[in-house]
Order: sequence, then structure tokens, then C-alpha cells
Amino acid sequence: MRALALALVAATLAACGAAPTAPGPAAGPRFVVQEAAANPLVAIRLVFEVGAVDDPPGKEGLAALTGAMLAEAGSAKRTYAELLDALYPMAARLDLHVDRELTTLSGTVHRDNLDAYVDLLLDQVLTPRFDAADFTRLRERALDALTKTLRSEDDEALGKEALEAALYAGHPYGHPVVGTEAGLRAITLDDVRAFHAQQLTQARLIVGLGGGVPPGLADRLRARLAALPATGPARAALPPAPALVGQHLFLVDKPGRSTAISIGHPLGITRKDPDFIPLFLAASYLGEHRTFNGVLMQNMRGKRGLNYGDYAYVEAFVQDGWSTLPLPNILRQQQRFEIWVRPVPADKAGFALRQALYETDRLLKEGIPEAGFEETRDYLLAFSRLWTQDADRRIGYAVDGVLAGGELAAALQARLPTLTRDEVNAALRKHLSTANLVAVLAGPDAAALQAKLLSGEATPLVYDTEGTPAEILAEDKIIEVYPLALDPARIRTVPAATLFDR
Repeated sequence: MRALALALVAATLAACGAAPTAPGPAAGPRFVVQEAAANPLVAIRLVFEVGAVDDPPGKEGLAALTGAMLAEAGSAKRTYAELLDALYPMAARLDLHVDRELTTLSGTVHRDNLDAYVDLLLDQVLTPRFDAADFTRLRERALDALTKTLRSEDDEALGKEALEAALYAGHPYGHPVVGTEAGLRAITLDDVRAFHAQQLTQARLIVGLGGGVPPGLADRLRARLAALPATGPARAALPPAPALVGQHLFLVDKPGRSTAISIGHPLGITRKDPDFIPLFLAASYLGEHRTFNGVLMQNMRGKRGLNYGDYAYVEAFVQDGWSTLPLPNILRQQQRFEIWVRPVPADKAGFALRQALYETDRLLKEGIPEAGFEETRDYLLAFSRLWTQDADRRIGYAVDGVLAGGELAAALQARLPTLTRDEVNAALRKHLSTANLVAVLAGPDAAALQAKLLSGEATPLVYDTEGTPAEILAEDKIIEVYPLALDPARIRTVPAATLFDR
């Protein structure tokens, strides 16, 4: 399986562009340019150092709603319908992603349509229409995304957001990017206007240009973007994540037939730390996103058929559309270790929780095996090249490199060939833990599940079919009673219907 994955990666690698230029002058936006003259497409990214951490208290969701008003509403020159009509013949889009610290507006267009596209993009950013009907439509959509989709329909996202809330209670990371119900209802159109004027400044902007960038484009953009305020209010320093002592259980009670599980704890390192790449390899070995390379996926889905997928991360991860690739420009100053167990049948939730901890503990105790280390290193050397396979992704990672002090794909290519198994084992034992963490279980019958887990009773896995190998059944006996260090004082239960209400 791994050999096939490597072959597919190698077969689809795209040539990388030139190295990014240095950031622009101190005054005005910073520019990152990667020219590839033969490419007929031009990728543009406007990355503002603005996100959900900048939401004022009581107005949670303001950053995301402001971003939506730039990308999915009109400008002074045209309505949103007219914007869509103008983009259609260009075969172009205006994409938006708002995260906890960054807001990204991006698009790729054929250079024949570049001038018209740039005008559209800058009109949206510089002179938003701020139409009341657009505001009402987008705010109602955000409320629906929170109160209907997240609370009721998307168990996976609910578990992940609940984990963020548990890890960062009272912290600027502690509410969903989309906002809270009370926060969204409190936001007015005047709040959006003020946030745009105060936060979207030249000092907080990095402009990325990639592909067939024509001469003078950066200068033209710099001149137009000078219409933005030069600076605005300074962002407050982030407080440290709340300290975790012991195993905490956060149960989100919601009707349904399955339970989503997210487990994690804050990390003290980011991409800037020398231990990050060794830890990144360890997480890939434990649970590479949407592949069978990780032992969680192999042992929980492959051998036991528990669910669709089981993954591990050492930094915030957002999947790029329908691909399996990470989305660039979601960097954070503070990161966390996370295990994501996609929904399992509710009666198997206790076993799945125990197995996720069992597999992580085994990695911490035994370390990564030599064969697993070499295979994971080879996989990452190949797979990380796919992250920068086109102009848009290359410029996205180049912008991240400016913010993080180095581009991750390039850093992996440089570090992995000389990385040792001992370095990986030392890093994972230093930074990862199952003793101090939060486990979120979002599913039905929370009270019964809490009682079962607190009792210390076995949570056996019952198979729907016969023929499970004897060695798997023998290991199941160990997992079903794997010890959990739970304390009623560290258990919280919340109805899904009230989560993120304020």
C-alpha cells in the first residue's frame, strides 16, 4: 500500500517555481512573488493577519462575517450577482478562508483575464458594498452553519470544535471561527464596517503572487492597496493555553447512532521549533490524514472496521477541498496535538476511545520502529512535494514560510534525509502525553457512557461478522479494559443544542 502511494506521488509531482522573494519594504503590504513565465495561470493570495482571535468579546464571528462580506457580497461598483456574472467567463473564483489567526482571499486566473480579475478582487477588498441584504443573508447563513449544521448534522466537526473549546476555555481560540449564537446575533452591519476599517490594514497584509506573473503586477497592486489604512490597533498577545492536569472527559450529548471522538492537548512548539519536524513524522506514523500509512488507521479501521478514518496531527489541519492535502495559510501561534477518530457506532465508543489511547501509549513506550520510521520518512519526502504542486499552493506555502520563518515542504526536504529515529522518539516522548489531555465524545446517551467509563468496566468490541483473527481478539481483551484515569470532577456534559450559544 505504501509503495503504491509513493509511486502515485512520484508520478504526479509538479515542478516547483522559483524561490520566493524577500518580504516587501516595511511600509505597506509584504509581497511574496514566485514567477514561472511559462505558466499561463496567475495565482493571487491576499493573506491578512486577521482572524477569529480578533473578534471583540460578545461579537464572536465578526472576523468570519467580515470576510464573507468581502468574498460573497457586492462591491461599490457591482452587486454580488454582477460579481458572479463577471467571474463566470473568466473561469475564475474568489475563494475565502477565515481561520483563527489568518484571513485569506485567493484566486487563480488565466493571464489573459488577469487585469479584469485584479480589478474585481481589489474592488471587493477596498470598496465593499456593505449592503444590508447581503449582511442579513450571510449572517443567517452563519447562524444556520452553527445551530443546524454544526450542532446537528456534522458530528466530526462538532467533536473537533468541542475539543478546541475544551482546550482553550477563556482563550481567543476557544470559540468556533464562525462565531457563537449570541455573538452572531449581536453583530451589526456597522460592526462589520468598523472591523474592516480597523483590522484589514496594509501592515497586516501579505500579498502572494505565483505562476505567470507579468512585470509590474506587484507594483500595481502595491499602489492600489495603499488605499487600505496603513496600520490599525495592535493585536493583543495571546495568553497561554490553560494548563491540563489529568485526563478530562467532555461529553457532547446529541441524538444519533454514532459517536465522534477527538482527543488532544496543547503543544508548546510550532514549526519554528527544532523538534517540530521529528514530531511531525511521529504524527504521520501514528495517523497520517486519510491514508492507511498510520497505525491508528491500520489497526482501528483496517483490522477492526471501527469507522472510516483515524488520524493524528501536531498542528491545526484543514483539508483543502475534496483533496487529502492540507490547506495553507491556517498557521497559529499556538498548536495542539490531536487524534481524530471519525464517528463510530455509539456502542463501540468506549472501545474506540481506549484503543486510540492504547495505540498512542504504545508509540510513547516502544518508540517508532525502525521500519516504520524509514517508511514514514520516505513517504513524507514524496508526499510533501505534492503540497506545492501548482502555483496557488506554492504561493500559499511561500506565504506561510514568511510567517513561520521557513517553508514547511522545503524544510522537510532538507531535514528528513538526515533525521534519525532517536530524534523522533525523543521528540514524541518530550511533547506528547496521554496522561494530561481532553477526550471529547459527541454522540447519544452521554449519561450512560459516562457511567460506563467511570465504572472501570470493560467496553468490549462486538463484531458484526465472524472470522476475526485470534491475535486481534486477544489484543481486544487488553484494549477493552485499558485503564482510563477518569475523575468525576474532570468530566463535563453539555447538550449539543446549547454548545457555542455564547
